[in-house]
Amino acid sequence: RAAATLRPPPQGTHARGRARRGRGTATRRAGRPRIGPRRAGTGIGTSRNRTGIGSYIRIHPSVIHNSRRRFSGKDESIAYRRGKGNMGAKRLWLEEEIQDDLKWTYSVNKLLHMEVSDFQEVELIDSGPFGKVLLLDGKLQSAEADERVYHECLVHPAMLHHPNPRKVFICGGGEGSTAREALKHKSVEKVVMVDIDKVVCDFCEKHLLDNTDTFKDPRLDLIIDDAKKQLESMPDGEFDVIIGDLADPVYGGPCYQLYTQEFYNNVICKKLAPGGIFVTQSGPAGVLSNKEVFAPINRTLTSVFPRVVPFVQHIPSFADCWGWNMAFKDKEQGVLSTGEMDTRIEERIQGGAGALVFLDGQTWSSVSAVNKIVRGSVANEQHILTVENPAFIHGKGVKTIV
Repeated sequence: RAAATLRPPPQGTHARGRARRGRGTATRRAGRPRIGPRRAGTGIGTSRNRTGIGSYIRIHPSVIHNSRRRFSGKDESIAYRRGKGNMGAKRLWLEEEIQDDLKWTYSVNKLLHMEVSDFQEVELIDSGPFGKVLLLDGKLQSAEADERVYHECLVHPAMLHHPNPRKVFICGGGEGSTAREALKHKSVEKVVMVDIDKVVCDFCEKHLLDNTDTFKDPRLDLIIDDAKKQLESMPDGEFDVIIGDLADPVYGGPCYQLYTQEFYNNVICKKLAPGGIFVTQSGPAGVLSNKEVFAPINRTLTSVFPRVVPFVQHIPSFADCWGWNMAFKDKEQGVLSTGEMDTRIEERIQGGAGALVFLDGQTWSSVSAVNKIVRGSVANEQHILTVENPAFIHGKGVKTIV
């Protein structure tokens, strides 16, 4: 959502892994036609995704009813298969491709809302296992059941490790959840959130009720633009905390450039105030997936910052463990103990420990105690990500409602 529309990536390894969190970049879809009616709750409708690459629609072999639509200049279909659940009720299923040889499927109780922007298809569904789910171009971005786990891990460790975070910059984050968590901190005077897609921001403000008040908070400065361009235009040393809530680096998307040594050194470091902290979502970090981008992102950050702390937590709706990397600008900054984390939560977050669903001192000790396999990958990683030598994860997903 909020990244640069830059030149196409160079040829490189297209690794296999799940392209998931998309909080930042998108290239505009030239001439993208609108699809179906604009009414909420009408079924298949308008919209696009945070992976930076659109999902591709596949026709399921067992089709009872299908809805024709135009997609990238070709006739495609979203296919429905009527399955029987309890009491013989009809059921819909949404299938996502995690990697070339791995897919998973979950039930859809209802298609709630949909819209289309110049960048992506935006859909809100009521799913069986995860409650309300936000989809961008058919890829799950966040789920009601566990989005606070993801967003609390993304935001609060960095905010709590800083002695007095007053100004925060969010790259991407148009859903509003990242800003929601940052604004819980009593010390925060201003949060600048830059997302490229106004339709997503408006959609989430209207339909994600937990975030409605976030968009109305006077401390939030929402800018609809390219996050990289906006951050470059800010004064040096302006922000105490910078949060990268960006799309994964997928082949063909522009977001990969915001995971490079050039971006970290020439932009992030310059815009952080003394003692500043940068944190970024870092893709899949499971025992099988951590080498794709998580370990290289960590290695790249360590080439720029004096101290980098990796941490990992399982996110059920992402079907994997997810990773974050927190980078300190000041080499003297240390990692908080369990007790220090709990004390700062009580003192510095509005509502104290009761305001957080997942994170506390003991949980922080757990997520930052990375397992042996992932520790080994991080310690042995040699790939420093650059514009000319990036890394990518699987991003050409298949969305099928069956």
